[in-house]
Formats: sequence, structure tokens, C-alpha cells
Amino acid sequence: MQLLQDRKPYMIITVSVLLCNYLLDQATKLIAFTLLRGKGTIKVLGDYFILIYTENEGAFLSLGANWFMPVKYTILLLLPIVICFIVVYYLMMYERQLRKIILMSTIVGGGVGNLVDRLFNDFKVIDFLNFGIGPVRTGVLNVADLSVTFGILILFIAELIPKKKR
Repeated sequence: MQLLQDRKPYMIITVSVLLCNYLLDQATKLIAFTLLRGKGTIKVLGDYFILIYTENEGAFLSLGANWFMPVKYTILLLLPIVICFIVVYYLMMYERQLRKIILMSTIVGGGVGNLVDRLFNDFKVIDFLNFGIGPVRTGVLNVADLSVTFGILILFIAELIPKKKR
């Protein structure tokens, strides 16, 4: 019982960061569904930032969209759900570095946003953001993708910085 009491701040931070990322993702997808669906391409900052509603039935850049359904469910839904549970448990019960807790919760929060879409929206994930310069563009993505991408990137960079410089 004392262990749970000692870990309470870590649990609160993990759940709070995860929920903030998840709720922001879901709110922006709802806005995209309501305001962008059927509207075509909307240029916000010329060709640098474009809004375009799409529904992705795969993972990153539609990877796995045409896979055999049992494989698709296993690799794009069940396995990631298990991994998310393991990571959240680890963060709440063992991790002590606040930076890692925040960044890994950000990653999981984004992942959960897309997993919930897959689970409750016939495997379709709403994407609506596109960035680029000329022919160099991102795929169409969403806030969950940004949470995962930037969480991983910042975590990777933070781990490369020697402890004395932190």
C-alpha cells in the first residue's frame, strides 16, 4: 500500500499527460470531421500548411491498410494496446524521471488517440494536417501523430544529451 502512495504523483502525471494528449487529439478530430469533411483542400499558410480531411485505414502513411484483417487487428490494434498498457504501468510504478514520464505519456496519449479511432470507427483514423514546402510534404496526419512523433524525437534527443549538461 505504501508503494502506491509513494507512486501517486507519478501516476497522476502519467494519466494527466496521457489524457491531455488524447483529449486534444479527439477534440481536433471532431472539429475536422465537423468542419473539413467534404470541403477539399484548405490552404492555411499557402502550400506550407494545408487542411484536408481523410480517413486512414492503416498506420503511418496508410501502412497495412490492405492487410488481411486478422494480421491488421493483431499488428495495428491488439499489439499496440498491450504495449500502451505495459508502458503506462511502467511509468506509474517504476519510472522516476519526470522528463521521461511526460514524454512517454505524450507518446502513449497520441497512440491511444489513434487506437480508439481504430477500435470504434471501423479501423478508420481521421487525418487532416499536411505540412511541406513544394514537393517535400508530410503525409496527411493528426494531432495524435504529432504527439507520437515529437514525443519520440524529444525523448531521443534528451537521452543523447549527457547528464552533466541537463
